[in-house]
Amino acid sequence: AARLGGRGQPDAPAADQPMGRVRWLICGLLFLATTINYIDRQILALVKEFLDIELGWTNEQFGMVNSAFQGAYAVGLLLFGWFVDRYGTKIGYAVSIVLWSLAAIGHAAVGSVAGFFVARMALGGAEGGNFPSAIKAVALWFPRRERAFATALFNSGTNVGAIIAPALIPIIAISLGWRWAFIFAGAIGFLWLLLWFPFYDEPEKRKGLSAGELAFIQGDRDEARPGGTPMGWGGALRLRQTWAFVIAKFMTDPVWWFFLIWLPDYFKKTRGLVIKQSWVHLVTIYAIVTVLSIAGGWLTGKLTQGGWSVTKARKAGMFLYALCVLPILFATRVGDWPAVLLIGLAGAAHQAWSANLFTTVSDIFAKKDIATIIGIGGMAGSIGGILFPWFSGWLLDRLPATQGYTILFAICASAYLVAFVIHHVLSPRFEPLPEKTALGA
Repeated sequence: AARLGGRGQPDAPAADQPMGRVRWLICGLLFLATTINYIDRQILALVKEFLDIELGWTNEQFGMVNSAFQGAYAVGLLLFGWFVDRYGTKIGYAVSIVLWSLAAIGHAAVGSVAGFFVARMALGGAEGGNFPSAIKAVALWFPRRERAFATALFNSGTNVGAIIAPALIPIIAISLGWRWAFIFAGAIGFLWLLLWFPFYDEPEKRKGLSAGELAFIQGDRDEARPGGTPMGWGGALRLRQTWAFVIAKFMTDPVWWFFLIWLPDYFKKTRGLVIKQSWVHLVTIYAIVTVLSIAGGWLTGKLTQGGWSVTKARKAGMFLYALCVLPILFATRVGDWPAVLLIGLAGAAHQAWSANLFTTVSDIFAKKDIATIIGIGGMAGSIGGILFPWFSGWLLDRLPATQGYTILFAICASAYLVAFVIHHVLSPRFEPLPEKTALGA
């Protein structure tokens, strides 16, 4: 059993207690689910050129279909945030992935703009369970010093999904038809459940977890806030720390959605590269994002281990990542491969920013409230994701493609610095809330 420190909490594991790696297996499961999640949601953008011919929709209609996804995703995040805090990560994640896999397969049955509105709404609502479940699992399975890195690792599934999708989806769509891309993606979700149920549980209940690893996971539990009943949406929205997270998500999440939705169109309309040609550019972008974003999550953890406070390490990292998005201003003024590098750097900076922003929630809030806060913030990010795809389509229908994308990249470049300032004002320190505040008193 774990040794008890002066405050009655487990210390770091003793030398004779073996340190296991079960927590990294859990992180691997979260990574796989997030990868599947992002393969599913990116398919529509990759088969757009096939649907342009079949449906004859406008850029604005395409943007509105994606906004429908975002609207449902916003509601799904809010509801799943509550559901996961109420019924637990194991059940919450499983329900989410069953529903989103069914919704992905359902895309194969539609053949109209209205049909895609319905299919995207179903997928969006169901996928709202991914991040509340994953962030809560990280908070349960990792001490504070490892959470940003663990979050960056599982969140890299968003990038790996974005690598796999453009490499495989066009091949499937060309050889078998675009409908099969959705069917295969949905089927993979059900296969993931065969790993989730036998391997996941809370640390205290997980069979095969060594006493040494459990003590390590619980090593900073004296910093955790009290347990009890979750504070709920009302209690969370009374706190300025919640609003710091909410506003930052609202301002920066739409940038990532912009990359996922519009980059294939950007390469086609401004550089004449159809998906048969641009897939290698897209894969390269997300490969860059994957490597650099993991390094971004590792950096703040390393600074913390080096003696920096959590607040100083997180804020230094987030400010650095905000600066790294600025060069995307020049993406429309350079050649194809320099543009790939600039977009890759911006995407990596977003993911590193996002991993640290997610981790600030577990720095501040009780574990019983984490999924709820993530759900509220995710909903705000999705509301931004509703507005920005629609605005992007509206703008691109009215301006030459290069001019329109120049404006859109300028918006993306400035979003992070503005969000950083607002976040810093509302949440100047990343420290556990006082007991009465944590309890919603």
